[in-house]
Amino acid sequence: MMTVDIEKCIGCGKCVKDCFPKDIEIVDGKAKINNETCIKCGHCIAVCPMNAVSTDDYDMSEVKEYNKEEFSVDADKLMNFIKFRRTIRQYKDKDIEKEKIEKIIEAGRFTQTGSNMQDVSYIVVKDKINELKDLVFESLKNIGQNMLKDSKNGNALTKRYAEMWLKMYEAYKEDPVKNDRLFFNAPAVIVVTAASQVNGALASSNMELMTDALGLGTFFSGFFIVAAQNSKEIQEFLGIHEGKQAVTCMVMGYPNVTYARTTPRKEADISWK
Repeated sequence: MMTVDIEKCIGCGKCVKDCFPKDIEIVDGKAKINNETCIKCGHCIAVCPMNAVSTDDYDMSEVKEYNKEEFSVDADKLMNFIKFRRTIRQYKDKDIEKEKIEKIIEAGRFTQTGSNMQDVSYIVVKDKINELKDLVFESLKNIGQNMLKDSKNGNALTKRYAEMWLKMYEAYKEDPVKNDRLFFNAPAVIVVTAASQVNGALASSNMELMTDALGLGTFFSGFFIVAAQNSKEIQEFLGIHEGKQAVTCMVMGYPNVTYARTTPRKEADISWK
């Protein structure tokens, strides 16, 4: 429940103005939260100049007072940081510290979600990564075989992927370390699940930025998502909650490659109206 300390409240109305579901009103010169249409987004906590609003739904000790020095990011440096980001497929034989993984997940946890659903969950696979790898390669092999059997309804692209997955599987079985073309011997993966694909993708984007900021590298495995969506065994192994789906799979580790510059991109496709 959201509550207002009336001793601190000065009735300025900033919380009323910033409350999207219109759950706050001014009564007798003080803010009153009705807790009827409230989605617990916390805007009232953040906007109150007197720190008069609190909640027992979340840990209030996480709330930080704003100061420009710690909260500001230079726009040009941020742009360069984004441009220099690379998908990493070469990793050092080095474990990732638990504290860094927790900080990456924290970046996802504080990402906005539609209607403040906070429906994003995180599955970290480290100790059992080889078991997961076996399941994913097996799933891709089965998908590839089925695609080739039904080749009449396919096209050149589906055939190419099907043949690729079969070759990847055969090579992996021959040498699981040398021929790991799925996780590239990375020490960990984070599978991001959510009821809403948009919420999971938004969280993953911020998590990727934090991954780079911590000196780690990552890539989003689309092959993994295909494999997971078509395998009950993978879903049960991961323990994906009912009503949620695997949105992204972040393969990560310490990069074993160094880049010297950014890369070019297509011109932005913009329509000004």
